[in-house]
Amino acid sequence: MCGIVGYVGARPVQGLLLAGLEKLEYRGYDSAGISILSGEQVDSVRAVGNLQALRDAVAALPHAAEVPGGAPVAVAEPTTGIGHTRWATHGRVSEENAHPHEDVDGRIHIVVNGIVENYMALKRELADEGVVFTSETDAEVIAHVISRRYDGDLPAAVQAAYGELVGHFAFVAMAADEPGVLVGARRECPLVVGRGDGEQFLASAVPAFLEHTRRVQFIEDGELVVLRPGGVDFMSPDGTPIEREVVEIDWDAETAEKGGYETFMLKEIHEQADAVAETIADRTARGDGVDLGDLGTIDDAFLRDVRRIIVVACGTSYHAGLIGRYAIEGWARVPVEMDVASEYRYRNPVVGPGDLVIGISQSGETADTLAAMRLARERGATVLAITNVMGSQATRDADGVLFTRAGLEIGVAATKTFVGQVAVMYLLALRLAELRGTLAPERLAELVGELKRLPHHITEMLDAGDEEIRAIAERHYKAEFFLYLGRHIGLPVALEGALKLKEISYIATDAYAAGEMKHGPIALLDDDTPVVCVATDSPVLDKVVSNIQEVRVRGAHVIAVASAGNEEIREHAEEVLTVAETDWMLAPLLAVVPLQLLSYHVARLRGLNVDQPRNLAKTVTVE
Repeated sequence: MCGIVGYVGARPVQGLLLAGLEKLEYRGYDSAGISILSGEQVDSVRAVGNLQALRDAVAALPHAAEVPGGAPVAVAEPTTGIGHTRWATHGRVSEENAHPHEDVDGRIHIVVNGIVENYMALKRELADEGVVFTSETDAEVIAHVISRRYDGDLPAAVQAAYGELVGHFAFVAMAADEPGVLVGARRECPLVVGRGDGEQFLASAVPAFLEHTRRVQFIEDGELVVLRPGGVDFMSPDGTPIEREVVEIDWDAETAEKGGYETFMLKEIHEQADAVAETIADRTARGDGVDLGDLGTIDDAFLRDVRRIIVVACGTSYHAGLIGRYAIEGWARVPVEMDVASEYRYRNPVVGPGDLVIGISQSGETADTLAAMRLARERGATVLAITNVMGSQATRDADGVLFTRAGLEIGVAATKTFVGQVAVMYLLALRLAELRGTLAPERLAELVGELKRLPHHITEMLDAGDEEIRAIAERHYKAEFFLYLGRHIGLPVALEGALKLKEISYIATDAYAAGEMKHGPIALLDDDTPVVCVATDSPVLDKVVSNIQEVRVRGAHVIAVASAGNEEIREHAEEVLTVAETDWMLAPLLAVVPLQLLSYHVARLRGLNVDQPRNLAKTVTVE
């Protein structure tokens, strides 16, 4: 996720911005920039790469001078500024696409986290008015929309512009002729105020200003905020003033990086709604279909006629691919084969022209997946990479790329990157169905609408708390074996849930297609065995219920994940975790969340480090 920092006050702003951005490096970024206001002059500096590249560029500013050690120091002492670290989504990694962005006249400067879903419509509208764009980003439109509303009152211009924007985002705006004023706006992306004496901070996360103040005000979703050195004003989008409590936090630096959560894994579980929203937002903006404009040389004609799809991946990415297989075959009617990447190249696979090989790798550097992709490409297949990291090796080895937009994931056990991968597979399946005409237009629009509602469902689930899941974990965390069962679209969820538990709790765990239970696993069941069953609504739910009954007869304890409204399941399972009702094919994006939390709490109760489980690495770069 991108990082934002802003400052108004009496201190030299340059060093504060750079230091704040350093504190946000843990969020991940590929470029960075700052804009600082001195008098009525705004100096903007942007650089690709790490913050040292930005520091070097800042040293050349007119108001910067060299001091021992080479660090720049402000001479004119500008008191207003904004800074940004960018994790690329729209547009390649380049200086032009780095933030801050500005309007045509250089009056309005903005930094943005998130996505403007209707940016293309706004961009066409602005272009018709004569606006010339200097970047490929969706973010730049915000500067121009504010600019055309601006008549010397920045808060009023931001308020008016806010109503024109569709999407999920947080942004901060600064005007050249209004020194000492910053205006921020939040819609589903984080933004927080740091309160000082005669100075104020605005950032995407507390670490950016923690060393300067521990007094914070949390901006709620759908609110705007105006910062001046002497105070902070909150308001609703219609201008109604809002009172917001000042909270004194006692976080240390590490806790602040975790956003107040006890671990990075828990923080990342709670970031999953954002990860899905970021991944699907602009790609589903038109509502009745899917746009995949970043597919490189893979064109619509190829996708329309593709004869077969092969997915190669490892671990969690493999499970995401399995979900994608069900969706692609079910919606687009294209045959899909799954292969464990580490085995693929050793079986002399039959692959060639007309085949689409999809390599899924969170890091884009997974050695086995890269090797499988290269083999397929050498034999004439078209290769698509699904990854979270721009510039990774997978992006260079593939004909096309679909990026997940989950942001940096620090916890070794994948959570938000998994849901990002699943979301991309759904997008691809819907696009294939649209091109091939295998779904009626109204059905396609219905599925796109359901997909767009999933981030809201995830947020609701997480906001409701996990006391019930924690209680289940307390009852079973001493168990020496767990069995996970699922059928059809529930099977990959069961596999992923089992993987999470074994990764971070070190409990022996197995996952099976529920119909296979009688072919061996049923022998493992006894009175001490917890059995986790994925029982969300689907055409095979009655079969799953039958399998649950077989489990209960053997004395095992059933923990079921079910769709809300299914009261019958409570007659068969001792413990039920419910998720929101949605189209049954999309249910995995919801059903996996309680399983992540169950694994999390079991591991924590066993006193284990969930962020760094033993023997595991975030990126497997060797065979």
